[in-house]
Amino acid sequence: MNPALTQIGAQMSNLTGVRAIMKDIIETLRAGAGQQFINLSAGNPLILPEVEQLWRDCTAQLLASPEYGEVVCRYGSSQGYAPLVEAIANDFNKRYGLNLSDRNILITPGSQTLYFYAVNSFGGYTPSGELKQIVLPLSPDYTGYGGLSLVPKALTAYKPTLDIDEAAHRFKYRPDFSQLSITENTGCVLFSRPCNPTGNVLTEDEVKKIATLAAPYNLPVLIDSAYAPPFPALNFTEMTPVFGDNILHCMSLSKAGLPGERVGIAIGDEKWIEVLECFQANIGLHSSRYGQAIAALAINSGALVEISHTVIRPFYQNKFTVLETSLEQAMPKDLPWFLHRGEGAIFAWLWLQDLPISDWEFYQQLKQVGVIIVPGSSFFPGLDEEWAHKHQCFRISLTGTDEEIATAMQRLAKVAEEAYKGAAVIA
Repeated sequence: MNPALTQIGAQMSNLTGVRAIMKDIIETLRAGAGQQFINLSAGNPLILPEVEQLWRDCTAQLLASPEYGEVVCRYGSSQGYAPLVEAIANDFNKRYGLNLSDRNILITPGSQTLYFYAVNSFGGYTPSGELKQIVLPLSPDYTGYGGLSLVPKALTAYKPTLDIDEAAHRFKYRPDFSQLSITENTGCVLFSRPCNPTGNVLTEDEVKKIATLAAPYNLPVLIDSAYAPPFPALNFTEMTPVFGDNILHCMSLSKAGLPGERVGIAIGDEKWIEVLECFQANIGLHSSRYGQAIAALAINSGALVEISHTVIRPFYQNKFTVLETSLEQAMPKDLPWFLHRGEGAIFAWLWLQDLPISDWEFYQQLKQVGVIIVPGSSFFPGLDEEWAHKHQCFRISLTGTDEEIATAMQRLAKVAEEAYKGAAVIA
C-alpha cells in the first residue's frame, strides 16, 4: 500500500526534469547488459588525478592537525566553518576588491540546498496571501530549479532571443528584455552563469541590467556560479563575477572536485544571508564540516584557484573542442543544426532546428546506436507556453574520452540525417 502523502509530500516525491530521464538511462544500462553505450548524459564531473590528489593532500593536512577533532566531532555554527568563511572573505576581498566580512557569507550543503532555502524564503505566498514569483530571466536553464519551490506555480521563466550564425552553425541565447518582467509581484530572480545546460555566459551588462530591474523592489538576484571563476573557473570566455547590493553570488565546490561533500557558498548582503542562515538552522543545523575544512586549506594555499585554471578548465575546454570539431566534420552541411557557443560549464547544447521528431524520440533512436545524451525539453522549468524549440535541443556531457565523444558525434550525425531524410520522404 502506498503511503498517504501531503500535497508537499506528493510534490517532492515526484521525479522531475532530467531526473526522470536519468531513471530511464539507468534502466537502459541495466537492461542492455553487455551492450556498449557511450554515455554522455552525466552531470557528474570526472575524477581528474591532480584534483583528487589536491583533496587527498588537504585531508592529510586536516588529519595531522589539532583541529581534526573540533571539525569532525563537534557541532558548528549554522553559518559555516569559521576558517572557510574567513578564507573566502580574504580571497574575494583581495581578488575582486570587495569589503566582505564574515556576515556576508553562508556555507550550505551544496548549492541546490541554497536555492531551496532562497526560493522558498523569497518566492511563494506572503503572510498576507500574495504570490511572489521566482523569475528565471532566460530559459533554458538548470533543470533542478524546477523542483525547488514548495509553490510550483510561483516559478516563471522567459523565452530568450536567439542570436544565430547560420554559416558557422552556431547560436547563442540572450535575455529578451522586451519581455522580461520584474515587478512588485516578484520575490527573487535566479539564473546560472556559466549556464548548465547550454554553456551560455550572460554578459556583464546583461547581468547588471537584470540587477537594476530588480533593485527598486528590494529583492535578491541569485547568480548560480557553480562553473564560474575563481573556482572551478569553468569559463571558456573571459568573465568576471558581478557583485552588488541586491546580488547573491552563489557558488559550489562540486565541479572543483568535491561533489560528494556538498559544499555550497552564498556571498551577499547581510540581510539576505541572515534569512538563509535561519532557514538552514531549522532544516539541518549546518553543512558538513569536513568538506569545509579541507576547502579552507585549499583556498588559503592558493592551490584550488591554481588547479582550476591549469587543470580543470583546460581539460573540459579541450573536450568541447573535440565535440565541435567532430560535429563539423560529421554533420551534413545542409542540415539546420546549431551548436550553442561554448562559453563554459561541462556540457554542449545542440539545437536541431525543425527536427521532424521529438527530442525524446531522437534520444530513443540514439540509444539504438549505443549513444546516450539528454533530451533538452527537461531544461525549461517555469516556461509553460508551447515552444517547438524546447523539443529540438539536447544536452551533451563533456565527460567522455576524446574517442568516445568523436564516435558519438559521428553516430549522432547519421541519426540526424536519417530523421530529416525520413521526413522529406514522407512529405
